[in-house]
Formats: sequence, structure tokens, C-alpha cells
Amino acid sequence: MKLLIGGSSSKMFHLNEFTNALEDLGIKTKVVFDVDYSDGYPSRKISHWFQKDSKFEKLIQEFKPDVIFVDRQRHFGLSAIKSKIPLLVHLRGDFWKEMKMAERTLYKSFPKKMALKKWDEIAQKCFQESKIILPICTYLKKRTLEYYPNKNVEVLYQGINPENWFEQKGMNLNHPCIGLVQSANIWEKTKEMLVLAKVIDKFPQVTFYWIGDGPYRQQVLPQLEKFENFKWLGSLEYPKKIREFLSEIDAYALITGIDMSPLTLLEAQLMQKPVIATNVGGVSELMIDRKTGFLIEKNQVEDLEDKISLILKEINSEKMGTEGRKFVIETFDWKIIAKRFKNILEQYF
Repeated sequence: MKLLIGGSSSKMFHLNEFTNALEDLGIKTKVVFDVDYSDGYPSRKISHWFQKDSKFEKLIQEFKPDVIFVDRQRHFGLSAIKSKIPLLVHLRGDFWKEMKMAERTLYKSFPKKMALKKWDEIAQKCFQESKIILPICTYLKKRTLEYYPNKNVEVLYQGINPENWFEQKGMNLNHPCIGLVQSANIWEKTKEMLVLAKVIDKFPQVTFYWIGDGPYRQQVLPQLEKFENFKWLGSLEYPKKIREFLSEIDAYALITGIDMSPLTLLEAQLMQKPVIATNVGGVSELMIDRKTGFLIEKNQVEDLEDKISLILKEINSEKMGTEGRKFVIETFDWKIIAKRFKNILEQYF
């Protein structure tokens, strides 16, 4: 079996780890940055709008894959469909909700509406013509089947390499502290952070640190920076600086309005930190409530305050950290995810 993976630049680190685990199972794999081989309108690079499939065709001729795997619905997937090679689509987010949110927020102008419409057409083509859709969590599988009830749909969780997550000194923070690592790219996700504005002043002795950035940063940051015990540290180098940050914090919080399989939640647990996370999407699948941390409901200020208080009292916090690392290793290690993927391949091919 030869597998070709076309992925986004932001996921290359993780896709290479996936590749290593697959190679150990005897699956010959090649990972490429998708737009290097297939792109077109509405790419940000206008020169790519008229790009032909010659690079993609040469790639296929040289590697001769049996299956093509994509981690986003882009032109690489369309080229795979044209090649008649079976396409597997790894679905990382709630595409349908995200498209509606994009239309209401960042894509209101006519040119952007046209671009969004084209992205939607490309994605629908990839979904319809794929051999298997691989949502990243069970919650997303249910969402996918609402739109494609007759498709082959199998859950493929995001994997992680536990060996990359070890204590690393290098960052000095105020203590006690709670750390957040999350982007501000989706408004529905980011706006939940505003709940912190109702909580931070209740814990003047605690410093809240946020790592992350994105187009919606300025929608929430002014509200949070009013508090002296809130600090925004911007984006940090991955994984080294994130590892240093997670080594230093006392607890991790994921305050989000929509999420499917947030990798930082796995990383924080591997670093043996007790976690607090909003119970949305597939978040509950990535932790064990009251064992590795606490789940809270959206917009529940008192619930969040209570869970922060429990964490700070260090009641079972150390045990939660130990259980969290154990849970992630036993459930999401790339070796386990790769075996799951191999079983899916054997089932359909």
C-alpha cells in the first residue's frame, strides 16, 4: 500500500509524525504541501489561479500512490478525483458551521463571498467524490452523516507523539497561573473567551496567560487586558516554546465556543497539567471529566469560577495530571491512531 498525503503547511509537523507511524506498519507514505502541486482560484496567490496539474501529474507518476489522503478540502483533492485514485478526506472541523460563520463575519464583501462560494464548491466535490470521509471525532461523525448519510464515514482522531511532551525550563511566569493556548481564527470559538472578563477579577492572585493570535484577537483582547492579572503573550514557536509554557503553568484552560479535537488539550494533559475545558463539539472525547480535569458548559460563569477554585486548591490536581498523561498515551499516541487507520484501509481496500 502506498499512501500520498497532501496537507496544509500548519499541519506538516503532525502529518510527518503520522507518516513515521504508518511507515512502521509497512505503509509506504509520502507527505507534500498540497498547494505546491495543485492550486487555483481562490488561492491568495493570483499566479496560482491559472496553475495546471502538471506538477501533480508528475508526482503521481513518480510515486504511484494507491490512495490519496488530504487534511483539507482544496484543489489537491480535486486533482486526486481527476486522477481516479481513491480519495480520503480527513475532516478537522465542522465545515458547515464554519462556512456559515465565515459568511456572517470575515467574508461579507462581494469578492470574499465569491471566494467562499468557490471554497464551498470545492469542498462539496471532495466530500461527494471521496471514498471515505474521516471526521476527527465522534461528534463530527454525527454532523457529517447529517449531510452525507450514505457515505463511508469513519472517525480518525488527531494523534500525538508523547515523546515530544516533556518538562522543559525556559519561561518564568507569575504563580499561581492558568494558561490558555488557542487561536482566534473563528469567531464562534474565540468569543467564548469573553466569559473570562466576568471571572478574572474574582481571582486577583491568579495570572491568566493567553498564547494565540488571529483575526478576532482585537475582538476580545481589549476586554481582557483591562485586568492587570491577564497577559497576552502572542504566538510562540511550536513545539519548543509551547512546551516551555505548558511546563510552567499550574493549570490549562480551553475556553471555547466550538472545537472538534483541540490538540493543545492533549498536549496539556501530556504535560501532566489539570485541565478545564468548555464542553462543546468533540472536547469531551479528549479528556475524562473529573478524572483528568473539569468540563464546563458554555457561558456558565459560576461553573468556571468553581472549577478554577477547585484546581487552585490543588485537590487531586497532581493526580489529575498523572491520569491525563496516562489517558492521552493510551488513547491518542500516533502508534494507536496509525493502527486504527490501517484497519480502516484494510476494511475498504
